[in-house]
Amino acid sequence: MNRLLAVACVCLIAVPNAAAQNAVTNEIRVEAPAAGHFNWLTAPYRSRTVTPIRLNNSSRLEILTRAGILYLNAQDVVALAIENNIDVEVQRYGPLLAQEVLKRAKAGGALRSVGSGVAAGPQSVSLTGVSLNASGDAGGGGGVGSGGGITTQLGPAIQSLDPTVTALANFQHTTTPQSNTVLTGTTSLVQTSKTFQAGVSKFWDFGLNGQLTYTSNSIKVNSQFFALNPFTNGSLDLQITQNLLQGFGSAVNTRNIRVQKNNLKISDLQFKQQVMTTVAAVLNLYWDLVSFGENVRSRRQSVTTANQLFDDNKRQVELGSLAEIEVTRAESQLYAAKQDLVIAETNYLQQETVLKNALSRGGVAAAGLENVRIVTLDRIGVPQADDIRPIDELVKEASAHRPDVEQSRTNIESNKVNLVGIRSGLRPTLQAFVELTNNGLTGDLATAAANNPGLAYLVGGYGNLLAQIARRNYPNYSAGFSLNIPIRNRAAQSDYVTSQLELRQNELNYQKSINQVRVDVQNAVIGLEQARSRYDAALKSRQLQETALSNDQKKYGLGATTAYQVVQDQRDLATAINSEVQAMANYTHARISLDQALGRTLEVNGITINDAMSGRASYQSVLRDNLPTPDLPRGGVR
Repeated sequence: MNRLLAVACVCLIAVPNAAAQNAVTNEIRVEAPAAGHFNWLTAPYRSRTVTPIRLNNSSRLEILTRAGILYLNAQDVVALAIENNIDVEVQRYGPLLAQEVLKRAKAGGALRSVGSGVAAGPQSVSLTGVSLNASGDAGGGGGVGSGGGITTQLGPAIQSLDPTVTALANFQHTTTPQSNTVLTGTTSLVQTSKTFQAGVSKFWDFGLNGQLTYTSNSIKVNSQFFALNPFTNGSLDLQITQNLLQGFGSAVNTRNIRVQKNNLKISDLQFKQQVMTTVAAVLNLYWDLVSFGENVRSRRQSVTTANQLFDDNKRQVELGSLAEIEVTRAESQLYAAKQDLVIAETNYLQQETVLKNALSRGGVAAAGLENVRIVTLDRIGVPQADDIRPIDELVKEASAHRPDVEQSRTNIESNKVNLVGIRSGLRPTLQAFVELTNNGLTGDLATAAANNPGLAYLVGGYGNLLAQIARRNYPNYSAGFSLNIPIRNRAAQSDYVTSQLELRQNELNYQKSINQVRVDVQNAVIGLEQARSRYDAALKSRQLQETALSNDQKKYGLGATTAYQVVQDQRDLATAINSEVQAMANYTHARISLDQALGRTLEVNGITINDAMSGRASYQSVLRDNLPTPDLPRGGVR
């Protein structure tokens, strides 16, 4: 019963911690304007805001830190990178940027180049023994630039796809001296006018442009020769224009929308690429730190062994059974071992700083990690055998999963979409237009025209004007065609051929990336096989050197060999141990490199894109009670 109660208490304590380590105080989002009484009307004209940058780390760091020691395993490192790494956080803005550009494209606006390229990630303080892909960074982007998408604007200009409302009000008073009083009956014509105009226009994606305009003009003059004074004239005008050649069809006028949708896919792929690159980088940092720790322990053992030999030689010299020169040799070996230990500790301390910086948003000092030491909970293990499938199967898997290959395919699709619009620019401009206008006139009958019964129909107020327009008492009609043929048309021809040439280049680059996939996969497999062979050889060499040192130490105790031979055996064993540690680290790098080449880094480490995008790793970090005793190198920031 006591054991069950203890387990229940641990669960109650762990559940809040598990929830807390994934809690994010603020999400990246674009916030709409604050709601108001006329929000439906004013919202499109008020600025939206983006949440401030997030510099606070996830609480996972605090959970994994105990008494100034940060205890980490490989899964913890991956989770912290997903939650806190700056490079991943920068790429989280990419899909949001692409969404905003898509919104702009749907309104008929030109595309913008947004976003930043994939960051390579931090590197270890030493790359000795590290196996890298021949192509540098596996899946490194395939030539995709900042933002990763197509931003060309060649071809017919795309009109605004959002409707536009216009309004005009003009009040005018003019006084014009007259040279002919017969026409106006006065030497100075005074005119007061009020003009009102309102209209709405809309462009449809198949090339139709429509504009409806209402105009009203009220005029009062000081002349007695006007039959209506004051009077109001007005019109309701509808203009329709349709592109028949250049700019015709939704394929031409919505090309930016379709291209940006592809760019949105590329932005997601680029984010995935960044996560893969960062995870691989921090895993390399972690396993290098593990190997540096193993190297520190082996160097300490070398110092202990050399110190013991030095003490033994001094005692034998004091007893007169050994020459003085052997003490000098042993002391030289002791200081050489101490020098190697200092170098190993330096590598560990520097690597520790690089890893802490990669797992924190605010840097080492800002996150309070300056004096925190790292204890690795994993040990490098090399399995008995590697399950390597045939190269053709691995290449097929890599071609289907690597983001850079998918980016190249999507860019080619965007090139083809743009080519439709650029080809439309080769055609002459032919437009059909129709204009329908309903006119009206109303006003007060002047004294001079009081006996004219034909004007009675025009006498009235503003309602009379609107009724005339509605009844179409005074209609105007017009229709026609407009043709514009550029002679030689060299600019459009050049644009189309240039775009085709670029498309062919991109198709070749895509094939090159497919070829490079095989090279990357094959080199990664070769690197893994060589890393295993190197580890097997280093392991056997270290075992033989241990046996040789043990045998020579026994012989030395019996006087059957010299101290020089023992010193040489100690040096050879230290070299063999260092080679074994490097071989183990090289194997982990080769394994990570193979996962990158196959595009399965996220799957192998249990990462989903949703977790990466939200910045909340699903893995729950829990510290055990039986933590290892810290055996860390001396030093640090002072």
